[in-house]
Amino acid sequence: MSDRYLVTGGARLSGEVVVGGAKNSVLKLMAAALLAEGPTVLTNVPEIADVPLMADVLRGLGAKVQIDGDTVVVDAPAMPDYHADFDAVKQFRASVCVLGPLMARCRRAVVALPGGDAIGSRPLDMHQSGLRALGARSEIEHGCVVAEADELRGAAVSLEFPSVGATENILMAAVLSEGVTTIDNAAREPEIVDLCGMLNQMGARIEGIGSETLTVTGVDHLEPTTHHVVGDRIVAGTWGIAAAMTRGDVTVRGIDPQYLSLVLKKLVDAGAQVDRMADGFRVRQDERPRAVDTATLPFPGYPTDLQPMAIGLATISEGMSLITENVFEARFRFVEEMVRLGADARTDGHHAVIRGIDQLSSAPVWASDIRAGAGLVLAGLVADGVTEVHDIEHIDRGYPHFEEQLRRLGGTIERVRG
Repeated sequence: MSDRYLVTGGARLSGEVVVGGAKNSVLKLMAAALLAEGPTVLTNVPEIADVPLMADVLRGLGAKVQIDGDTVVVDAPAMPDYHADFDAVKQFRASVCVLGPLMARCRRAVVALPGGDAIGSRPLDMHQSGLRALGARSEIEHGCVVAEADELRGAAVSLEFPSVGATENILMAAVLSEGVTTIDNAAREPEIVDLCGMLNQMGARIEGIGSETLTVTGVDHLEPTTHHVVGDRIVAGTWGIAAAMTRGDVTVRGIDPQYLSLVLKKLVDAGAQVDRMADGFRVRQDERPRAVDTATLPFPGYPTDLQPMAIGLATISEGMSLITENVFEARFRFVEEMVRLGADARTDGHHAVIRGIDQLSSAPVWASDIRAGAGLVLAGLVADGVTEVHDIEHIDRGYPHFEEQLRRLGGTIERVRG
């Protein structure tokens, strides 16, 4: 049996919380360390379950990895192994980001199709087509992505959708390719900017960082570096929405608020007072939130990873909200669990219509992914009685010291083992 949370409703969250490095960045940075022989040092690393999992993947490829609190050292070998087997990668989706570095260093890669959260299909077609444009041969064979190339040459790559994962893998393969690569319709997320920054520190030549077109001039080799991981905007946004849901007053530090501009605007629309600072923001909600409509989109749009929290806020807001999911088709599984808690919600394809009620009612619920788990805990904070949240190992993968931080803000939460 997995651990579960017992969440007691009724608390008004208040205080300050500091977020660490971004889960959606650090795992890719760890993989990028394979691009240069020697020790690359990452600081501001979040203490989440996915970091040691990625460390195991890299060790299987020949790297030495040390984890010490919020610092990770990846000592990459002169020539990594090119085969990431199923046992190493099956537990989380981000493991596929070793594909680009292995192609850059080894000119071949065998990466088992990864596991991860149940939020819908995330095919690797764009990863493969990007590598093929650079001169690689790539197929799916026996449950693995198999790619190889005699040489990699710069090319013009145009993505059908600004996929974060495809942008990352093509980018990391291109930095050690011959010639110039352009990636059009590239993802613009802050985590992509963070990866580009570290690669340039290592000696890569990437231009257009933060725009929809990245231009990569290949170099012969890269050098290891030391890099500070960007703050986690999804964790920060979770705490901001938690403040609004509980009519609380929470200051969040460790994040550039511009990375959450649309999320913070939605909170203002819901009636919250939001104050921005250089390293964070403060959310204060005194009255019942007002209903707001939300549609998820790639950055700078509303993050899909905060969609469960938007739904949670809508369930106890005054009025009717329309939530549109444009990124992952299965993310509305979360709504089924919210209905267990008494939410007045209906889904139709990519849309959820939610009529807010005064208070949710406690019930046993099950987390299907990282963000759904955190969203269910927030829902438990605004339900009567005690809500049991099961399968919370998902939360451990993305939220460091989650229950401790929640208690410091005044929430009542207990972890029950097994």
